[in-house]
Amino acid sequence: MDILHSRIVGQGKPFLILHGYFGMGDNWKSLGNQFGENFEVHLIDQRNHGRSFHADDFDYELMAEDLYNYIAHYQLEEVVLLGHSMGGKTAMLFAVEYPDLVDKLIIADISPRYYQPHHNEILKALNSVDFSQQNSRKLVDEKLKELIPELGVRSFLLKNVYWREKGQLDFRFHLKSLTENNSEVGKALPSFTTFEGSALFLAGGNSGYITQEEVQVIKAHFPNSEIITIANAGHWLHADQPGEFYRNVMAFLGV
Repeated sequence: MDILHSRIVGQGKPFLILHGYFGMGDNWKSLGNQFGENFEVHLIDQRNHGRSFHADDFDYELMAEDLYNYIAHYQLEEVVLLGHSMGGKTAMLFAVEYPDLVDKLIIADISPRYYQPHHNEILKALNSVDFSQQNSRKLVDEKLKELIPELGVRSFLLKNVYWREKGQLDFRFHLKSLTENNSEVGKALPSFTTFEGSALFLAGGNSGYITQEEVQVIKAHFPNSEIITIANAGHWLHADQPGEFYRNVMAFLGV
């Protein structure tokens, strides 16, 4: 059985962090180190991302199962579970399927509803990269720029470019599987599923992922939840306002 790759920092109650689409656990390194002052933090790479295993199959049921196997492997109990975006969807599904394993749930800028697939341009740009031609990070960036003008998005994606061997760059994520299964990422949490435990939803004030319209669906699935909006933050609210993000999470955890 394949076990997800992770980086573990700190000591104490287990605190698991799940990154978003095209991301990796390392995206959470600075906040992870801060949380690690009070918790044993697991910065996890989900399947087809970071240093975790690659698989043709990719959906939330499988990712929730991967997380279950990870928790069983490390013999963890009553975890704090934080997920951002795609990782938030995995975390929500895991919480409704294995409520006894989750003490507290924190969801960053995603709701249980269905989201229209909207990563087509990014996938098109990534698939346009030919590493035999674009054989330096600078050339990869220039190629991506043709379809992705936003520097922040490109910088985020470029963190996945690494030297697979001498003179040969590659992406850490499994691009073929992510491209073929892109429609899975927006899937809604199954109807009539609930997690009665304590949950915190953090929304980016400048992001359209959680609006007033989402409050009802969040409360239907997570009756014991609170929703807090972080001002001047987009979808990557933990990167835009790390101090505010940290403060809200720690207050919720009662630390």
